[in-house]
Amino acid sequence: MSQQPAPTVAEPTEETVCTRQEDSQTRPKRQPRYNVVLWDDDDHTYAYVIFMLAELFGYPPEKGYQLAKEVDTTGRCVVLTTTKEHAELKRDQILAYGKDDLIDGCKGSMYATIEPVPGE
Repeated sequence: MSQQPAPTVAEPTEETVCTRQEDSQTRPKRQPRYNVVLWDDDDHTYAYVIFMLAELFGYPPEKGYQLAKEVDTTGRCVVLTTTKEHAELKRDQILAYGKDDLIDGCKGSMYATIEPVPGE
């Protein structure tokens, strides 16, 4: 049986320690996350919500229905969690989407807001 020498482990040098500290100091901070919240009303149909979510967010009809049901039963639902700038854009798109042609007297788009994700 031949004996092999134990592998040697290099001690960290001042250069590698400094590089690690610089890496942790130069990493960009993670941007805070924001929820896009859709609010319930009686002026929009499930079909409107499903179609709007498909068009603005690319959600399949099944996910659109799930979110439409959630907003109808709980009064609100989070449709997206993202950066502040992107959340503002998506909120604005919902607000500008237009009225529900299936409901007589519908005055306009659904209401949406953004809010910081709790704990971030």
